[in-house]
Amino acid sequence: MTTTLNQPEYASIIDQLFANARLDAERRQGVSSRDYPLEERAEACQDFYLSVAPDSGRLLYSLVRAVKPTTIVEYGMSYGISTLHLAAAVRDNGFGHIVTTEMSSRKLASARATFDEAGVSDLITILAGDARSTLQTVTGPVQFVLLDGWPDLDLTVAKILEPVLTHGAVIVGDNVSLDPDHAYLNYVRAPENGYISTPLGLDKGVELTVRL
Repeated sequence: MTTTLNQPEYASIIDQLFANARLDAERRQGVSSRDYPLEERAEACQDFYLSVAPDSGRLLYSLVRAVKPTTIVEYGMSYGISTLHLAAAVRDNGFGHIVTTEMSSRKLASARATFDEAGVSDLITILAGDARSTLQTVTGPVQFVLLDGWPDLDLTVAKILEPVLTHGAVIVGDNVSLDPDHAYLNYVRAPENGYISTPLGLDKGVELTVRL
């Protein structure tokens, strides 16, 4: 069966973005320190892709195909690699919409052009600005969340979205091990908070969590 991810033009766009992401891996070392204010981090990283790994992208596609969410929220769009995987699944499901967030004006412009080229702009709403503010406007219900921004803010974002999550909502946390305080992991792994959560052993720490 042919999927959107396997369509040559769509796959070529994703492959080029992954190639670009590999080139900036060394240049971005240390830039994302949480000691910097959020606006300074976004500015310092405006040329960096900060993307999910290819295996994680395929995981996202597979989970969205299985869960069949009507609303997906992504924290941290960057140049849109993860968003393209989510959008491919939404297109193949035949329904659903993605709400994603980004602070960098450069990344916003580039991702919009990429989504237009890929033909998925109609499936995506981009909230420009600080996700801690913009995500307050999401009314839900939300069945799927990708946390792929600054890991030390994952818990803050998760708590903003918590009231609009459905029972059974799936949350994928990318790079969760990069937060030295493990605040998000400690929260979702504590049974009294209403989640069941497990690490998947992918990339720099991918956590799969379900809202109970």
